[in-house]
Amino acid sequence: MKFGQEIDIPQPQHTDTPVAPSGLEGSSSAEQHEPFAISAQASLQDLGSLTLKHGDSFCVFDKSGDAISGPGSAQGLYYRDTRHLSHFSVVIDGARPLLLSSTLRDDNATLTCDLTNPDLFDAANGLRIEHDLIHLRRTRFLWNARCFERLSLQNFGDRPRLIELGIIYAADFADLFEVRGSHRERRGETHSPEIGKSETILSYTGLDELRRSTTLRFDPAPAKLSANQATYVLNLKPRQGRSLFVEIDCRDEECTVQPYRAFFTALRDARRALRAAPLRAASVETSNEIFNETVRRSIADLNMLITDLPEGPYPYAGIPWFSTVFGRDGIITALETLWLDPAIARGVLAHLAVTQATAIDASADAEPGKILHEARYGEMAELGEVPFRRYYGSVDATPLFVMLAGAYLERTNDLETVRRLWPHIEAALEWIDRYGDRDGDGFVEYGRRTGEGLVNQGWKDSRDAIFHADGSLAQGPIAVVEVQGYVYAAWQAAAEILRRLDDPVRAMMFGKKAEGMRLRFDERYFDEALGSYVLALDGEKRPCRVRASNAGHALFAGVARPERAAAVVRTLMGDSSFCGWGIRTVASTEARYNPMSYHNGSVWPHDNALIAAGFARFGFRREAARILESVFWASNYVALRRLPELFCGFPRQQTRGPTFYPVACTPQAWAAAAPLYLVQSCLGLTFDTGAGQIIFREPVLPRFLDEIVLRGLSVSGGSADVALRRSNRHVVVDVLDRRGSVGVLTIN
Repeated sequence: MKFGQEIDIPQPQHTDTPVAPSGLEGSSSAEQHEPFAISAQASLQDLGSLTLKHGDSFCVFDKSGDAISGPGSAQGLYYRDTRHLSHFSVVIDGARPLLLSSTLRDDNATLTCDLTNPDLFDAANGLRIEHDLIHLRRTRFLWNARCFERLSLQNFGDRPRLIELGIIYAADFADLFEVRGSHRERRGETHSPEIGKSETILSYTGLDELRRSTTLRFDPAPAKLSANQATYVLNLKPRQGRSLFVEIDCRDEECTVQPYRAFFTALRDARRALRAAPLRAASVETSNEIFNETVRRSIADLNMLITDLPEGPYPYAGIPWFSTVFGRDGIITALETLWLDPAIARGVLAHLAVTQATAIDASADAEPGKILHEARYGEMAELGEVPFRRYYGSVDATPLFVMLAGAYLERTNDLETVRRLWPHIEAALEWIDRYGDRDGDGFVEYGRRTGEGLVNQGWKDSRDAIFHADGSLAQGPIAVVEVQGYVYAAWQAAAEILRRLDDPVRAMMFGKKAEGMRLRFDERYFDEALGSYVLALDGEKRPCRVRASNAGHALFAGVARPERAAAVVRTLMGDSSFCGWGIRTVASTEARYNPMSYHNGSVWPHDNALIAAGFARFGFRREAARILESVFWASNYVALRRLPELFCGFPRQQTRGPTFYPVACTPQAWAAAAPLYLVQSCLGLTFDTGAGQIIFREPVLPRFLDEIVLRGLSVSGGSADVALRRSNRHVVVDVLDRRGSVGVLTIN
């Protein structure tokens, strides 16, 4: 390629034939596709994507640090559900550099890519520059809706080298749902680029009349700047280095600070913020350095996904498809991390309280008291082309909200926060009775109110996730097994909260409601032949006699009768359900089992963490340790030891890692938190805030660990550092340090 020649950028093609997960977290292999599915034209695993996130912006790049546009590509820079940069790549003399390595910092602060030149030829004289003489290091991070990059070049040759460096870019301003595969009949107006000496502004006005812009600023000014390329001509002496700075701004604001200065100022601020990250309240260190890496990555990913909202920290669900508020995901992530940092639970409760539905809105599946399912900010949501601007189509978020409030009070003794939340808790409890129980049979069912909403509204929200033993799909309203457990736990939590609020009469009422649910639940859901709970009751109250991981949530929520626990554990840990990487969502014996399905045979780390918590609750801590072992071994085969949203459910084989799911989010908040929650379950770790005690009940260490050290465990204003060490078949608890009046109790 000649100097000065520009490169054509492939334009994104939006498909109207989506084939995978539903408009929220769901895929479908059913006969009829979801209307807002994620297109599976390209595998995120195959692309080897690297991600960064800060606030409401995130980016997805390949291992070279490029975003390559094209059909099915999810790469680019996003802000508030709009792709502000769909193509971004670097070329040397028109050729893509060769990748040496790329890495994310352990704390996810920066992405660094090391590249070098390929053999560069001249049409007249042949080889002009031999490969591996020019080193290019790209350092990139996100801060306050801006992407900053430093390109550092150095000539390691023995003579001067003249090179042309091209930075190629484009912005399609595609709504995230377009990127996921939704087809639009009309789009807004793309404006002509505004090109200055050292900046280019790309902009678009949507059908919602909102102008969205991407400003690319270059420092120093390039030799040539056009609508889609900045060109630098660099004459590098032997050993000489040069640095170029690029700032990509998703805000429609002017900036007077040079990209060079802005880079270092923003980098300083970003690192300061990370040092003060909320999940540093307690730390985990073990005798296994590989597991330590998994834990550190989990904590770093959670810190990255947590967004500071006005009400407090909130973990966005996952990148790239779910980088926004999800009620269910936020609550479960908060439950998983409650023992480490209760501030996350407080932020989740506060935000979901202020977004709680107050009226009936059929288009959003909203009813008074119902807790948010997801929020979106893109053009399609604003226009109602997708129903997810504020969408309430999840049946479980509302009882889970009450569960979390009760768990937060138990963990922190923060009665004042719960007192302020009580009107919202009470509204959620009212929703359970008035709207959740649709037919008055004592169980909570779901069914969408319009054809645009989700067909299934439990955590398994694929169209084909709830079915009968013969494979036929269940017809609604549907009462899935885990939701009844959540309602039981919500009523138990309400009873305890009311006792603390000095309302013993209502506390007793909710206690009786919970006990009534336990009796009804056992009668209708436990199936002796299955050795487990049925998946659901359909609209005709026929049981869906399917062995599924959902049954483990009944143990997690505590609704199971103690005498049923052993059978459920035995079924879930049997060969048809436990594949070696964890417990499958659906057992291999079932009609719709497919190990490559989103919800019908795959393995989800968060699902396994909740099931393990249920095992531990009923005394099956060694089985919980087996689940932790399986998740740990899976993490050994994953890049960065970053657990994805899910794996395929193929059986584990020696010398082979798990099979990855093509469009799984990585990172995903509740998956990142799963190893942390599994540690708590194995150790039987609880807190007695009234007595100021940290309690370890029959702790068990998985086989790959001989020691776990927990530092900064807080309770009742004090904290302690504790080591748990293997001693033959037992675990010995050693208090390393105390701050304040803190007791440590071991119960064996």
